[in-house]
Amino acid sequence: MKKVLVTGANGQLGRCIKDAAVSFTNFEFVFVSKEELDIENVELVTDFFKRNSFSHCINTAAYTNVEKAESEPEKAFAINAEAVKNLANVCEENDVVLLHISTDYVFDGKKKSPYLETDSTNPINVYGASKLKGEQFIQEICDKFFIFRTSWLYSQYGHNFLKTILKYAKERKPLTITIEQTGTPTNANDLANALLQVIAQDSTNYGVYHYSNGGETTWFGFAEEILRQTKKLKDTNLAKTNHYRTFAARPEYSVLDNAKAFNKLNLKQIDWQESLKSVLNLTDINL
Repeated sequence: MKKVLVTGANGQLGRCIKDAAVSFTNFEFVFVSKEELDIENVELVTDFFKRNSFSHCINTAAYTNVEKAESEPEKAFAINAEAVKNLANVCEENDVVLLHISTDYVFDGKKKSPYLETDSTNPINVYGASKLKGEQFIQEICDKFFIFRTSWLYSQYGHNFLKTILKYAKERKPLTITIEQTGTPTNANDLANALLQVIAQDSTNYGVYHYSNGGETTWFGFAEEILRQTKKLKDTNLAKTNHYRTFAARPEYSVLDNAKAFNKLNLKQIDWQESLKSVLNLTDINL
């Protein structure tokens, strides 16, 4: 039986993996929050792995506040790079396959076609730089790893763009959303299922992969589709802007090419609009 450790269990992806785990009855799962296992503490991590015989570790623990990272670079690098280095070392020592989540923000956004895994990285904000450093540690240390770069994650859990738009619509607040950035909204439930499918396949096609939903849009386009599908578009004051000021620079174009994941890992692509519909149909979207 495969024994799978999932770090960052209280985050939106961790919670989506917990939901998806119900369908993988032949796996044994251990879900840990930061309070239960602080991956920044290498002694704790080493001891935890010694006391358990894990076959796989899915690391969803991350510092994800892109804006705040600009003023807290040490904290971002501590969680997204140094803690990942700890996990990588312990996974390598214990022959555990590491599945790690990275981001489209490792790219600078100057390309005009979907990014390949082989394209040059050049992060333009602290968050992206910290995530890239984590990737590099894994590649230097581990033989058995999967790095999945994803984009614009949302779900029925936690704080994310979808939940914010639904909240504003419910409160009938005006919305001004940027058209400056183009990417792909990705349902964290789809990513969760993809990660578990890779483990179920016993795949040894290790390496860096891109995984997102299909298609592309702007943040404005994403907001518009959320309101359209929830039949709130006519009742919401929605406007677009070219000049939405943020502290952290964002890549203008960060669409990911998923062909490698489909060809080597047999993962299926789901269009972002269709996947959005599946989240909106869930009964546990709490605002």
